[in-house]
Amino acid sequence: MSKTVLQRHLFGPGPCNPYPEATAALGLPLLGHLDPEFIARMDRVANGLRTLWGTENSRTLPLSATGSAGMEAAFVSTINPGDVAVIAINGLFGERMCEVASRVGAEVVRVDHEYGTPINAQRVAQAHPNPAVIAGVHAETSTGVVSDIAALGAIKGDALLITDAVTSIGGMPVLADEWGIDVGYAGTQKCIGVAPGLAPFTISDRAFERRVEKPQSWYLDLGLLGGYATGATGGQRTYHHTAPVSMVASLEAGIDRILAEGLDAVTARHQEAGTLLQEGLQEVGLELFAQEGFRLPQLTTVNVPEGVDSAKVRGYLLDRFNIEIGGGVGKYASTVWRIGMMGPNANPGSVALLLTALKEAIDKA
Repeated sequence: MSKTVLQRHLFGPGPCNPYPEATAALGLPLLGHLDPEFIARMDRVANGLRTLWGTENSRTLPLSATGSAGMEAAFVSTINPGDVAVIAINGLFGERMCEVASRVGAEVVRVDHEYGTPINAQRVAQAHPNPAVIAGVHAETSTGVVSDIAALGAIKGDALLITDAVTSIGGMPVLADEWGIDVGYAGTQKCIGVAPGLAPFTISDRAFERRVEKPQSWYLDLGLLGGYATGATGGQRTYHHTAPVSMVASLEAGIDRILAEGLDAVTARHQEAGTLLQEGLQEVGLELFAQEGFRLPQLTTVNVPEGVDSAKVRGYLLDRFNIEIGGGVGKYASTVWRIGMMGPNANPGSVALLLTALKEAIDKA
């Protein structure tokens, strides 16, 4: 028999603990994926996602896959072989953008930044005179850094701007139309407070008109997906795939929970929790990894103290307190911790629990 796992405090880089409303919605009666009631639900979810994205884009929908598929959809839909893609890299997920873009035949122009620092828009502007695509991560999950996407939008020229908002959407302002984002993708498992499994996605009319007509991925073909996801409410939809109807119901509940609280209030709650955590970590002598002034409130990176075994501390937290935090990535795997206060976990009680537990773990692990 499988071991019973107690409720985890998911204070890592994601997934976070879901909002209770999102969990409850998973148990709603199952609907068919072409049921008029489900299609109406999809329309409501799309409207809610437009609010979270800060956009009027008609093609805003939850892709039936995780945020990584959202990334792939963005690149396979906008890049033809030989197109130049200027990609700003300041962490793991910028690196992944390069990998996906190269696989669809792009000429990738890297603009590398030191991990822990934000994207420099002027360096991106100087990288190539006429790229087809410019791409960057808004909230870099691997380093805990926020970058100014509006600055990229201001220098994009005729290029399409692709943005990863996986760790920002639902926890801090994302203003796709105002910032000039042409294609944006995210995930449900961070600040939106829903289990992993869907990719909130938006594409502007400008980008849709320039899309690859027959991309190498049939499943992520936005032309085909649009026929299913964006038809008139209650009208005929083009069958494409069997949508994960329970996950969509859960996402609707999560969005409703956020909008009922209010986006400004949710942003303030995440900011308060992040500030409390970062101040508390520094008060006990720990050093933060991300550059000051560009630290994400919802995802904090902290340097592991000299002589402390990162894995043992994380194991102690899990065994003793049912608390999960994340390690770093790449060369920082054993020297950085990543601590998330996202979704319902963004509150002073969670911060106090984590700080108390972490101090004990460092002392005893």
